[in-house]
Amino acid sequence: MKRLIAAALAAGSLVAGSSAAQVALKPETPNLLFWSAEQQARWYPAMETVYQTRPIAAGDRVHALPLSGRTLDPVFTHAGRTWTVDEYMATYRVSGLLVIRDGRVLLEKYGLGRRPQDRWTSFSVAKSVTAILVGAAIQDGRIKSLQTPVTDILPELRGSAYDGVTLRQLLMMSSGVRWSEDYSDPNSDVAKGPTEGVKLAQGQPGLNPVVAYMRTLPRAHAPGTKFNYNTGETDLVGILLARAVGMGLADYASEKIWKPYGMEMEGAWVTDPGGLERGGCCISMTLRDYGRVGQFVLDEGVIDGHPVLPPGWALEATSKQIENGQAGYGYFWWMQPNGAYQATGIFGQSITTFREDRIIIVVNSAWPKSGGPDLRDGRTALINALRQAAIAPAP
Repeated sequence: MKRLIAAALAAGSLVAGSSAAQVALKPETPNLLFWSAEQQARWYPAMETVYQTRPIAAGDRVHALPLSGRTLDPVFTHAGRTWTVDEYMATYRVSGLLVIRDGRVLLEKYGLGRRPQDRWTSFSVAKSVTAILVGAAIQDGRIKSLQTPVTDILPELRGSAYDGVTLRQLLMMSSGVRWSEDYSDPNSDVAKGPTEGVKLAQGQPGLNPVVAYMRTLPRAHAPGTKFNYNTGETDLVGILLARAVGMGLADYASEKIWKPYGMEMEGAWVTDPGGLERGGCCISMTLRDYGRVGQFVLDEGVIDGHPVLPPGWALEATSKQIENGQAGYGYFWWMQPNGAYQATGIFGQSITTFREDRIIIVVNSAWPKSGGPDLRDGRTALINALRQAAIAPAP
């Protein structure tokens, strides 16, 4: 288990979920972890044609992202060679690259045949959006606080290892409940959980398969003491949130962010076998709408002077709350050694924010594998170069 966690941390994030965690529209759909390059380029922009999804409705207004009047074209070194932005995008299969500073676009580029109106899947970037919505639910009074026991909202978990676990501990990946996220092991929780959950939920109307499986797990550590990346638990937070607000996450995201903040296009959110949006995976949105998510958090969740999030929530969620063997972890947000906070998804999805510089860098990719130091380090070199170019005096 220690080896698994170390490898996953080195990759920057773990796999978003097994193929059985979402419902394919066609039974012959291959495991999304092993799609070919051609399948990635075709299906990442069109997940709603592959899996069951729910729409995130947009409104009439669009949050403006005006051009800054200057462009970025840094040259940087990585892996013993010099790179241009275009060379990086071609080599690392980047479909979208966006740099925003002070709400203005400094760079916007597309690859792999993607167009500005095309969406792209988020993988685990969805976790960070789920955390935003938890904050909105607290602001709305639909969740009392982060100290709310999980079993208060999901009483189906009473008598399980989740007794005494708080919502905050779930958001920190520190419930203490045993979980294995090893995709090479068919007996790991992340591999067998979705299928086993469906079996356990049969004959129990209203019981979500994720809840059915998670409540069978034993406790490994005292709650709040140890970080352990757990995609099943992020889906559990999504179920808890939907229960608290009385609607699906797609509808709540539309109500709290998409419509009032001004996303330019409808989003799509993949659902689990129980028909609920996955708190841990797979929202589809345009490149600029990824940038708007980053800007919304950077602006602390305030829309037209109206706070969508509790005071201080955005800062707290995107600051280190627990040690994780790297720079730290917040509430479904990763801290980075370069001082940024980041929403991260496998196969090269990220929203990186430098708070003090008010810079947001979005990268959407179709990496040939889910992650790894080589891929992560290349992206970090690109991001650092873009940041330096953005803060340099204009010519």
